[in-house]
Amino acid sequence: MKKGHNMLKLNSLTSFAASLMAIAAGLIFGLIILLLSNAQDAIPAFLTILTGGLSEGARGIGQVIYYATPIIMTGLSVGFAFKTGLFNIGASGQFTCGAFAAIYIGIKWTFIPPELHWIVALLGALVAGAVWGAGPGLLKAFFNVNEVITSIMMNYIGMYLVNMTIVKTVYDSLKNQTKMVAKSAVLPKAGLDKIFNTNNLNIGIIIAVLAVIIIYIILQKTTFGYELKACGINKSASRYAGINEKKSIILSMVIAGALAGLGGGLLYLSGSGKYLQVLDVLAPEGFSGISVALLGMSHPIGILFAGLFIAHLTVGGFNIQLYNFVPEVIDMIISVIIYCGAFALLFKQIINKAFTRTADERESEVDSVITQPETDDLEGQNNDGELIEKTDNEEAL
Repeated sequence: MKKGHNMLKLNSLTSFAASLMAIAAGLIFGLIILLLSNAQDAIPAFLTILTGGLSEGARGIGQVIYYATPIIMTGLSVGFAFKTGLFNIGASGQFTCGAFAAIYIGIKWTFIPPELHWIVALLGALVAGAVWGAGPGLLKAFFNVNEVITSIMMNYIGMYLVNMTIVKTVYDSLKNQTKMVAKSAVLPKAGLDKIFNTNNLNIGIIIAVLAVIIIYIILQKTTFGYELKACGINKSASRYAGINEKKSIILSMVIAGALAGLGGGLLYLSGSGKYLQVLDVLAPEGFSGISVALLGMSHPIGILFAGLFIAHLTVGGFNIQLYNFVPEVIDMIISVIIYCGAFALLFKQIINKAFTRTADERESEVDSVITQPETDDLEGQNNDGELIEKTDNEEAL
């Protein structure tokens, strides 16, 4: 029991330390790039990146929350799949399909009562993402096709399919994008726009936080979540224990796709003037979700804070243009964080294995010390027992 507690504590500490190492490496790399580009303004620009949205007060914090909402959802998508032993690279395609479904319902389904319109649109986004995530799951479950390959393919299929469908249904030819959704389909502000002094903010962040809590409960507190994780860790052992391996794989990808699709709906129903454009470009929010999941170590709570941190850097990147730096510097910083996060994850596994080996050796030594006296006592008892038995036999004779 004590050993398990120590392992859990070490795992948490190493996960946190690994994330900090990745963040520090990324920021140091960014500072070096700034110094090489313009040494005079590098330090003020770097401080602007660190302060992010905090430099603009409540409005800046609102912007951070707005940018964090969709990547928290795609981060949950990637992280959930990873926790169940799958690598969901298809979050971008699932995000796009969910976004289109929400926009289509928001424009075409005006017959729905206004108070339910945005809810139905979000449900449509969730279902569309789930359907798009089911494809790689089915191929993995029944044909053992690597989900990385199929999900990448589904990204491009989804992008071209959505572009084609937009042109035929909800296309604004003058702007090469979708039309505006009905007001009844826009997410309610719930007073958040007044608190943070920005029109971009709505209940999307509340929905994202609820999704984080639900995924945490599923993974940590339910039998269903335990089965999904067990299947991801060891499929053979799970099959022997009676867990339906194929069902677990399919459901994992369906849930992951639903989370990414919901993220697309939250972004494009935000009422922030965001439109789905007809471009041959994959949604960047899907790939940002990978960095969020890696930085958050695929833990739902970690993903929440990682999403806020990445959004914080993004807002800071917009502000460094005041010092004649391009905002793409932030993309480089995030890229370095991803790479370092992968190496830090490897470092974490090495530490855990070393600790486990040391703990096992120590436990075996303690067991040998404890077992020896017991063996001696048993031998004494056996000798006594034989002696008594012999005496009884002699008396019988």
